[in-house]
Amino acid sequence: MEHIRVAKVEEVTILHRGQPTVGTIHLTPHHLIFRANPDEESNTRPTEIWITYPIIANVYRNPPSAGSQAHIRLRNRDFMFLMLQFRTDRECREVFESIKSLSVVKSVEKLYAFFYTPGSPERKHNGWAAYDPRKEYERMGVGTDKCKGWRISRINKDYAFSPTYPQLLVVPATISDTTLSHAKNYRSRARIPVLTYLHPLNNCSITRCAQPLTGVRGNRSIQDEKLVAAIFASSQPQNASQTPAYLTTSTPSPNGSSTNLSSSSSVDNGVDSITSEPVVAEGRVYGAQQHNLIVDARPTVNAYAMQAVGMGSENMDNYRHCSSPPCTKTYLGIDNIHVMRDSLARVVDAIKDFDISPLSPNKELLVRSGWLKHIGLMLDGTSIIVRQIAVEHSHVLIHCSDGWDRTSQLSSLAQICLDPYFRTIDGFIALVEKDWVSFGHRFRDRCGFLGCDKWFVETNRNAPPTVEEGSLADEDPLQRTTSIGSFTPTGGFGEALEKGFGQAKNFFNTVNRSSSSATDNNDSDPDSLNIDRKTKLANLASTPIHVTKPKEVSPMFQQFLDATYQLLYQNPTRFEYNERFLRRLLYHLYSCQYGTFLFNSDKERADARVKERTRSVWDYFLARRNQFANPLYDPGADGVERERDVGGGRVLFPRSGGAVRWWEEVWGRDNGEMNGSENALNIGVMGMEERSRTPISPGEAGTGAAAGTAGSAGSIGGAADSGVATSSGLAAGIGVGVTGVAGRLGGVVEGVKGLSISPARSDSTSERRRTPVEVEMM
Repeated sequence: MEHIRVAKVEEVTILHRGQPTVGTIHLTPHHLIFRANPDEESNTRPTEIWITYPIIANVYRNPPSAGSQAHIRLRNRDFMFLMLQFRTDRECREVFESIKSLSVVKSVEKLYAFFYTPGSPERKHNGWAAYDPRKEYERMGVGTDKCKGWRISRINKDYAFSPTYPQLLVVPATISDTTLSHAKNYRSRARIPVLTYLHPLNNCSITRCAQPLTGVRGNRSIQDEKLVAAIFASSQPQNASQTPAYLTTSTPSPNGSSTNLSSSSSVDNGVDSITSEPVVAEGRVYGAQQHNLIVDARPTVNAYAMQAVGMGSENMDNYRHCSSPPCTKTYLGIDNIHVMRDSLARVVDAIKDFDISPLSPNKELLVRSGWLKHIGLMLDGTSIIVRQIAVEHSHVLIHCSDGWDRTSQLSSLAQICLDPYFRTIDGFIALVEKDWVSFGHRFRDRCGFLGCDKWFVETNRNAPPTVEEGSLADEDPLQRTTSIGSFTPTGGFGEALEKGFGQAKNFFNTVNRSSSSATDNNDSDPDSLNIDRKTKLANLASTPIHVTKPKEVSPMFQQFLDATYQLLYQNPTRFEYNERFLRRLLYHLYSCQYGTFLFNSDKERADARVKERTRSVWDYFLARRNQFANPLYDPGADGVERERDVGGGRVLFPRSGGAVRWWEEVWGRDNGEMNGSENALNIGVMGMEERSRTPISPGEAGTGAAAGTAGSAGSIGGAADSGVATSSGLAAGIGVGVTGVAGRLGGVVEGVKGLSISPARSDSTSERRRTPVEVEMM
């Protein structure tokens, strides 16, 4: 309570979409509450808005002027933008300082989840038991007669092997824990290739890992190659040799697990070319013609750049013998967290005046944000993985840099397409727990729950705000391109080259700081590089202080849910859950009402005893299952009898290009505002190749959305039924043109190509407009 300078302020006018409402503001330790003044002509209970502090993205305080009262503008992560007008500047300042003090905290344990007491419907459920890794892997066939090629390893039972991985790791049955302990030295943060999914039709796998530590000298690891070979051979009969001959000649010691092979680099922009004939193990019958694939989610130039700091991507000369025919590799060109943060910030710039204006978003800014381009690339990558497994009957190994952002996106989206179970409510819960929570997506870092002083801005009375409206403020101007090398030179070749060098320099400075702490679970901080490691760890152990780093914030989980919405929109009868299920999950990601998403890893959750001290977010959904059921769902469409249908059976094949649309409900807008009228809206998407895609027909569009607000006044955390943004005031992308590990630099200019958005659907939920006094029953 010491942070609350004023607990109650009366006669506050709140503006949303230009519509004023007068009421009273209450400041509590975990919520900002606005209660509208009662209408004397109505007997209804006054409506309230409850805003949890972590959901606040930016706050701007403006002193009184000749044209306006003292006011605060709130931009929330659920895209509810509000203006609060006060009678006096003193009230405005005290509310601003109180919100800032209550939003910027130094420990996760200060968040609402550690104080929340659920109502009786939620107390009947235990969301922490909704996912059991052993049962989930057994469902896939691991350890059963159906599939004996895999085993569950307990090598990480105390998180000492890899602190960011789950306790249970599923690896090939032919690979010992000793081999794993050697192989971990070759993967970033010891995130070795492990199983996340087995396809029931052919036992082909999706495995995931982090980037290899190849470096400019071409380091290799025999143990890592042996592990990959065993993965690619796991669907073969048990009496078949699962290890190439050249890997069975010896078992090098840990000291010999990395070798200098600088002369054997053969990575190119597409799929790596293999010229030598592989050594084929005798006895290979089933799956002998598998075209196994290694997927690097990054742009090619990023993978090359990482080699300069000791990391990189697989040298396929060393992996060609891992399967027959030789396995290949492809780069998906999905940009990093900085580019995605910048993209979201530009979307916010397009809709930022939602508090004071009823006007539609700026369509040009929406296009320039590149948001739909990024979602489309994610779906393209998903399609590659799905076809490789379901059509080519092959294995896929996925990684990006550290294997917890883009890797989680691709892996989980592919599983939704491949397995109908993950299109049910229970299956989706298991998927999020497995591929996001337990595999170490850095929710605390990416979501910025703890707030940041930079996100609270006081403007000068006599000058326009310097950070207001500027969601790219406080960032290096060289980091403000929308994608790597995507700047458009305006001052001739010299200026373009200068920008290229500047962006490259900034990129290498960033990755150098990251690589210097590759063995440390905490992100590198330039101010802490000279601190003795033992002293630092001791301090962390005695004082669990967490700090939000704005440049680590990025909407990775929101993009995954957005892409899931695209799949649901394209296949409205194939999902048990509806659009509102995804939307509410996005809201509770930032409400911090539950403990599920508060930490970066299973180890952190175990250390904080989060299951004993907080409630699971799944309690909320399981207690309201009927609200999130899709009325169009047809379970028979994914029956077992359809498993081998020629037309794809139970597998979904995502469409991108013109089929990707704005998820209007998340952005708090109407369908017409975001996706245009009934006529197709042509959008120029930067950096995306022209594709021929079948548009969604109006009849197919349908709706997976549920009914609107189930409203009731005063429900805790029940703000607008919407999605969430990351810090709109701190977005940046890293631009760099790098053509080789030797440091050749160049600029890349991405073209603008027109893509057609299919006719937008029209339903009751998309036409509904939210008001500032709307609230949903929690």
